[in-house]
Amino acid sequence: MQFGKFLAILAVACVVAVYRTNTASAQTIKIGLVNSKTGIFAEPGDQMEKGINLYLKTHEKDLPEGVTVQLIRRDDTAAPEIGKRVAQELITREGVQILMGIVASPIAAAIAPLTAEAKVPLVITNATGVAIPRISPYVARVSFTLWQVSYPLGTWAAQQGAKKAYTAVSDYIPGHDAEAAFTRAFSDAGGKIVGAVRFPVVNPDFVPFMQRVKDAAPDVVFIFVPGGPQSTGIMKAIRDLRLREAGIKIVAGQELVPEEELPNMGDTPEGLITAGIYSIVGQRPANAAFLEAWKREYADRAIPNYLSVDGWDGMAAIFNIIKQTKGNFDGDQAMAILKGWKSDSPRGPIMIDPDTRDIIQNVYMRRTEMKDGKLANVEIETIPNVKDPWKALNPLK
Repeated sequence: MQFGKFLAILAVACVVAVYRTNTASAQTIKIGLVNSKTGIFAEPGDQMEKGINLYLKTHEKDLPEGVTVQLIRRDDTAAPEIGKRVAQELITREGVQILMGIVASPIAAAIAPLTAEAKVPLVITNATGVAIPRISPYVARVSFTLWQVSYPLGTWAAQQGAKKAYTAVSDYIPGHDAEAAFTRAFSDAGGKIVGAVRFPVVNPDFVPFMQRVKDAAPDVVFIFVPGGPQSTGIMKAIRDLRLREAGIKIVAGQELVPEEELPNMGDTPEGLITAGIYSIVGQRPANAAFLEAWKREYADRAIPNYLSVDGWDGMAAIFNIIKQTKGNFDGDQAMAILKGWKSDSPRGPIMIDPDTRDIIQNVYMRRTEMKDGKLANVEIETIPNVKDPWKALNPLK
């Protein structure tokens, strides 16, 4: 009787031990994705989220044994106050260990202070406002800054012989950054800014603004718009006003000719020079692998662009944290891993600067031209390992 009772107790103890072992080894990492699924940034948000989803689906098998990822999605509706509220809910109610995403810089700036209070890392996969990582030590960015792209472009434009430039940008944080960066670099290289104009962010009519550019007759105009249909809209204004026929060269960041909008633009973009971090026709093994995975998942229903790659790389950075720690990490440990993180990205070699928590990457000068019967942004020059210039010009005191 006593021996039988002992065996029964032992069996129960073994069941409890096995249950506890399984419970301890099975972990779910909660990641909060804040994205613009509605509102004026819905299209770039969709591009970014497709890249995030693709990496998760392609690489989920690479997670440590017993570790799974739950991606909890929230729509910020392209509004900073909504973005801040949903981020707060993700931290306090859902208990996420990491935040990621964010298309628009004003939304990222609103969310960043929350990450410092809660010690929850934020991996930015777009929002390009140059000062955002300085708001909180728990912010790292895997996308780019407008200074990182526009500053080299300003230098390049002057080196090509342009003496007079005009800037035309959207009137919000990224537009202001792009304008300031191009202006600084072009002026430092000996050029002169002869005029500047800013467009409304919502529903702009580009024709009156581009008429001002034409009337000023600069050698070159630098343009920034947030991509999507606005890119096609401003390209139409350029065509209708015959800016290029007037002898005005056009340079811009990658937002002017995103891959998914090129089919809507006719032949107007052909020959335009832009600076960017990615091109779908970039000849790199990692890009070939990315495009193969993209085709399997999305076929011809979507064309990837730089936002798609930013989303892909953001999830890659988070997976690196999970794999290094086997899923057991706090905010400080995660940030220590993010600082100095390196990857062979579809856009080329990337690294998070351990000092600034911003990305170091190649910037490509691209020419829009016909390739295999379609317009494409062909990389014609590589500026390697570019750090964010603004932080070098404005060091912390």
